[in-house]
Amino acid sequence: MAIKPQEVATEKHFLWHSYSVQQTLDTLVARKDGLSDIEATKRLRSYGSNSLPQARRRGPFMRFLLQFNNPLVYILLVAGVTMLFLGHSVDSGVILSVVIINAVIGFIQEGKAESALDAIRQLLAPTATVMREGLSRTVPVEEIVPGDIVHLTAGDKVPADIRLIHTHNLRIDEAILTGESAPVDKSAAKINGEVPISERSCMGFSGTLVSNGQATGVVVGTGADTEIGRISKLLTETTDLATPLIRQMSQFGRWLSLVIIIIASLVFCIGIWVRGYPFIDMLAAAIGLAIAGIPEGLPAVMTVTLAIGVQRMARQNAIVRKLPAVETLGSVTVICTDKTGTLTKNEMTVTKVITASHSVDVSGVGFKPHGNFKIQDRLLAVEDYPDMLELLQGGMLCNDASVQKVGDEWRISGDPTEGALITLGLKAGMKRENLEQNLPRTNVAPFESELRFMVTGHTTDQGRHIAYLKGAPEKVLEMCHMQRGLVGDEPLAKDYWKRQIEVNAAHGLRMLAIAKRTSSSGSFEHIDKSDDFVMLGLVGMIDPPRPEAIAAVSHCRSAGIQIKMITGDHAVTAIAIGRQMGFEGRALTGADLAHMDDAALSRAAHECDIFARTDPEHKLRIVKALQDRGEIVAMTGDGVNDAPALRRADIGIAMGLKGTEVAKDAAEIVLTDDNFASIASAVEKGRTIYDNIKKAILFTLPTNGGEAGMIIIAVLFGMTLPITAVQILWINMVTEVTLGLALAFEPAERDIMRRRPRDPRASLLSGVLIWRIALVSAVMILGGIGLYFWELNAGSSLATARTAAVNTLVIVHVFYLFNCRVISGSALNWAGLRGTRYVWISISALVILQLVFTHMPAMHHLFGSAPLDAGAWLRCILVGATLFLLVEADKLMQRSFKAGS
Repeated sequence: MAIKPQEVATEKHFLWHSYSVQQTLDTLVARKDGLSDIEATKRLRSYGSNSLPQARRRGPFMRFLLQFNNPLVYILLVAGVTMLFLGHSVDSGVILSVVIINAVIGFIQEGKAESALDAIRQLLAPTATVMREGLSRTVPVEEIVPGDIVHLTAGDKVPADIRLIHTHNLRIDEAILTGESAPVDKSAAKINGEVPISERSCMGFSGTLVSNGQATGVVVGTGADTEIGRISKLLTETTDLATPLIRQMSQFGRWLSLVIIIIASLVFCIGIWVRGYPFIDMLAAAIGLAIAGIPEGLPAVMTVTLAIGVQRMARQNAIVRKLPAVETLGSVTVICTDKTGTLTKNEMTVTKVITASHSVDVSGVGFKPHGNFKIQDRLLAVEDYPDMLELLQGGMLCNDASVQKVGDEWRISGDPTEGALITLGLKAGMKRENLEQNLPRTNVAPFESELRFMVTGHTTDQGRHIAYLKGAPEKVLEMCHMQRGLVGDEPLAKDYWKRQIEVNAAHGLRMLAIAKRTSSSGSFEHIDKSDDFVMLGLVGMIDPPRPEAIAAVSHCRSAGIQIKMITGDHAVTAIAIGRQMGFEGRALTGADLAHMDDAALSRAAHECDIFARTDPEHKLRIVKALQDRGEIVAMTGDGVNDAPALRRADIGIAMGLKGTEVAKDAAEIVLTDDNFASIASAVEKGRTIYDNIKKAILFTLPTNGGEAGMIIIAVLFGMTLPITAVQILWINMVTEVTLGLALAFEPAERDIMRRRPRDPRASLLSGVLIWRIALVSAVMILGGIGLYFWELNAGSSLATARTAAVNTLVIVHVFYLFNCRVISGSALNWAGLRGTRYVWISISALVILQLVFTHMPAMHHLFGSAPLDAGAWLRCILVGATLFLLVEADKLMQRSFKAGS
């Protein structure tokens, strides 16, 4: 039996790429003609199925029960059940309904979060072609075992991790593992030492796609022992973090629950032992006090605020999968972003054309054929430069890609590098169909990774044969003896070309050389040994940054947010793009990070902005290191390799256009345009949402404070309760569901993106806001009890006095709503008093509800209310206006104190 791949992995750190083909076959006791059926069966029993293991999950019932694991919910459940036994079915029904609705919402959200591992499993191919008993067979992918010989052709998914034995023109798209946009050339030659996955050119990895060529390889890892299996394990072990708001609300809920229980218990004891109230009456009063203290409508207001934020963000190309994630963006302090497709367009673009006489800059981004040619900022007409025309012509003819306009977009079919050359020719006004008509292709030597070039043969009307050569600059130079100058051919200046290659490659450009040969024969025999080509020139290309992303990075930095670029690309390319984005300093590579302990990595994660050649563990460690420093981290990604870090981050942001389903399922937000600029816009929306939730809390809590205060005063002074439990529920529901919801639609405050991110460790309510809640609660208590006694002293009934108290609390909230629209700024201006249409809709709805509550006979029966005269209504409005002016005066003093400090 072969040594287990798991054992080799443990001992050799997955260095299968450093084994020769024969060493690999010997280690696995495998042969090139395949395993026998008996041996394959034995290995299947020993190694297990070539599938990813499923993590244990909580069942639906347990997940639903856990939604009730909250101190405030416990109090509401006890209050709801107790009120039911006391015969207050309306109170009980309202309380229990709110609890159940919130539990259902949480249950649905958690269910969506468990699909990431299922998406990874769907990446595995259903069948594969292997050698068994010396014959080629198609077998289910689950039955593949280490030692199997696998055949791959273009379009196949690699069924397991494979050490390649033979390759022919093989290229594999490994973007899901490495993040690199271009397919990787593969060969069977071993690679020495520990190198990143992206540089293991003799390996094929499970779940990746063969884009070109054929190959044979031996399976070295299956199931959980593959690279994709390792990522699946990381994803299983990575836990979701609660959002800052959830953590703050949990802490707030625990403290509020404790305060409510202590105060309600004290009031109950005082009522029984000091005031001598009957036990049942005091139990109802204590429950009423508990209900008064709990903001029942706040969860609904928060949910609606988040949902409205989701709709607004969707219009900005950001789809939110998990509701609480909306506000997390508002507290983000660091954004770790992928390079390819997020900061850049993921479209190779030629930015430099070099001939023997000139170095030309080319403008334009992506495959859209719009751009100019410049020499030192001076526009030039390409048609005046025959040497450059011939270079561009060679790039278009020695090419198998095509670029077409589909709707408003230009799309490529074929290799991105070749697509960039087509776009370059189109920018110069060339038409490929005309070129191909004048110089029809008669022969081709396709690109092979071993040769590193491609050649196409063409025939002129005079019967002459032209060959265009395109490939790696070093290889093309070896095949040239002349170069094309302005007036004709001249001797090759190798030092000049080598210097141009080095200088431009150091700026992150991917260099490609193009040459030409004219002959009487169209034969390509031994063309790799030729040295009679004429060097036409070089083209330098890069995946350039999006202009809007550059502005968005600057915008985020002005808002106090750090940006970290983490990519699988080469360090030189990463630095080149980073400079254009405004990043400073050097790049740290995955190899650098592998030798750092946690303390060193923590410093590096804070100080460095560019990380290159990273793998999934590196990304995960960077995110954890930043979180350990107290940062709130957003992570962007599109590949399977990004999924663990996406899940670990405080908020994961996946790419919607080119992202894998695994990345989308591990993330909380999906960008429909794969554009970093959409993240910056979403951050602004997230901050606005958090502001609006804070305003809703600031608006809601005085209601509870005022109601609870009135009950406490009544019990302490032996008074009849000025409001009943059912009236408390009415106030809570109508004010929070109407006026409270209006705050969910508030627009962003003017300075929102000039503030620094909020401290995630800071309390939900500052001392200033707690003072304001106390001030408003005190006015409500004094106003409510004051008008309650006013009506009693005027000879009104108890029902009328209580109705006056209820309407006082409600009308005070109408005025207080305008105070809350701006947390610290002044509302005494036209914009503040005008409000939004949602403010006036909610006020109108509330007025109607209060008129119904006060004057409809059926409501008199349900809630113990009674009609009020015009004088009573006027006094209620006067209390509300007084509160509005007091709060604005308090804001003014706070602003003056802050300005003077």
